[in-house]
Amino acid sequence: MARFGGPDQTSLYRARIVSGEPQEHFSNPRYSRQVSSIKKAIAWVLALKPVRVFRHFADRRGFLLSGGLSYQSLFAVFAAIWVGFAAFGLILKGNPALGGAFFDTIARSVPGLLAWRGAEGVIDPDQLTQVEILGWTGAIAAVGLLLTALGWLSSTRDAVRALFDLPGEQVNFLLLKLKDLGLAIGFGAALLLSSALSVFSTQALDITLGWFGIREDSMIAAATGRAIGLALMLLLDTVVLGTLYRVLSGLTIPIRRLLVGSVLGAVVLGVLKVLGGALLGGAGRNPLLASFAIIIGLLIWFNLVCAAILLGASWIAVGMADAGIAADPKVAAARREAERVALARKEAELAAIAARQRGWFSRILRRDRSRDGGPR
Repeated sequence: MARFGGPDQTSLYRARIVSGEPQEHFSNPRYSRQVSSIKKAIAWVLALKPVRVFRHFADRRGFLLSGGLSYQSLFAVFAAIWVGFAAFGLILKGNPALGGAFFDTIARSVPGLLAWRGAEGVIDPDQLTQVEILGWTGAIAAVGLLLTALGWLSSTRDAVRALFDLPGEQVNFLLLKLKDLGLAIGFGAALLLSSALSVFSTQALDITLGWFGIREDSMIAAATGRAIGLALMLLLDTVVLGTLYRVLSGLTIPIRRLLVGSVLGAVVLGVLKVLGGALLGGAGRNPLLASFAIIIGLLIWFNLVCAAILLGASWIAVGMADAGIAADPKVAAARREAERVALARKEAELAAIAARQRGWFSRILRRDRSRDGGPR
């Protein structure tokens, strides 16, 4: 017992024996240094911003939120495609080059959605060009599908605000739906603009390569066209994500932090789009899923996309929390006022308790003095 220096050391020895720790390590300085180094390495890893962003995402039920959004997005994207072609079908049918670029944009954005350029898909583009909104049935269907598409925007707003530890946006319901409708129209216009830029850039590239005597079917032309397409897609995704984080969610985010989070999210989305064919192919190779492989592949892909969107929001949220910036000043002011009121109420309760205690001691002193015959 003397070796361990008393009963406290003996208890420590017994606890270590029960835990199964090797006895030769108890007083080994080298072992203590190794444990300390491991603890420091773990603390350093946990302090890295990507790790803290992922933990923030997981603690705020990010996986549950992205799963719900992915399930809803599967229906919303079909509704948006139908309503969009019903509204802009005449423009696309009147310009085959623009229509082809538009189909290319959608096929790159959502792999497996369109049966386009030899790839398998759920929707036949020829059927989309025949969509009409005329008549009562078409109008009613358009309204129902439009509400389905707007529902995804509303759910995305609530999910992003949840990652910032904020409640739902306190705005009139009708105004929120009007904002969602405006954003939906804006996203559709952005797709058209991206398609038009793709057509313009392709034509400009063909002219430029012609000046240098490079054929359109050469490897250089294909690589350059692919790079331009990816750059346009990255720009479109960055604008869309920035709009989702700031305008749709009603948050006050500094431009620099918004740009960084949107670009990171757009890069992740770009990687997913490049790997989209591999995801669908993996689902198709499973014999149990082959009959509906495309639908399962879309669900998996939408789940990853929604997780990437929310991870970008988590990156912004963690950075703003580190800098002490409020994403919603009104909510922050209301919380400070509530904390002030709660603190004032607590101080009043403590003061009342102290007053009662002073009165109690005073009564005891008066009683004791009265028994002793008064003050001496």
